[in-house]
Amino acid sequence: MSPSATEKSQAKSSGHKSEDVDGLHNEWKFRAPYKVHSNEDGFNALYEANCHCERVKYQLSREKPLDAKYCHCTTCQVLHGAPFQWAAIFKKEDINFTHGHHELGWYDSGEKTTKHKLPCKVSCAYCRTPIMDEGRNMILLFPGMIKWKSEAERKKFAPSCHMFYEQRVVDIPDGLPKWSGMSGKTDLIGDSPAEDVKKRKREIEEEENGENAVKDEKKSKSSKKG
Repeated sequence: MSPSATEKSQAKSSGHKSEDVDGLHNEWKFRAPYKVHSNEDGFNALYEANCHCERVKYQLSREKPLDAKYCHCTTCQVLHGAPFQWAAIFKKEDINFTHGHHELGWYDSGEKTTKHKLPCKVSCAYCRTPIMDEGRNMILLFPGMIKWKSEAERKKFAPSCHMFYEQRVVDIPDGLPKWSGMSGKTDLIGDSPAEDVKKRKREIEEEENGENAVKDEKKSKSSKKG
């Protein structure tokens, strides 16, 4: 959907240049998560963040992420140049880019192309700071970019677990749940809380019992037909 004249006017009145607003090539800036919010939108900016060179800046309106996790997958290790990644999940409407739309670059790690194809990696095209991972419905932001005003703010972004811990290059004995792969879908390993491990085992047993019940039902129907 193309932006209205009012939306473009509001973007310009908020300080954005005409060349960064007008034209078909700029329409993506009016869709979440890149939508240019105005004061009239009622966007309540609670946090501010920027890349290393400060060409890209954004605000967040949600007090705490939907979830936050440490990811140890080898892709994150390579793309972030770090042992693991700290990511916080937000809705696309929770972010407001105040500067640097034209400074963003995309990368599709699946096809290894620089197309804006979801899901994709978003970074500053100048200093290469990772900005976020854009999914089809959500975005994964990197809290290290946020300018904390207090320790209490930072604690609201505390990770709930580790993902792809089986691929780790460093042990983190912090007592958090540690999933071998995707969280909630794989085994819990390392120093994961005992209660969480027991719960996961019960879930796996229930899943296996459900699968076996389906197989038995199919066999029963097949034998009746025979």
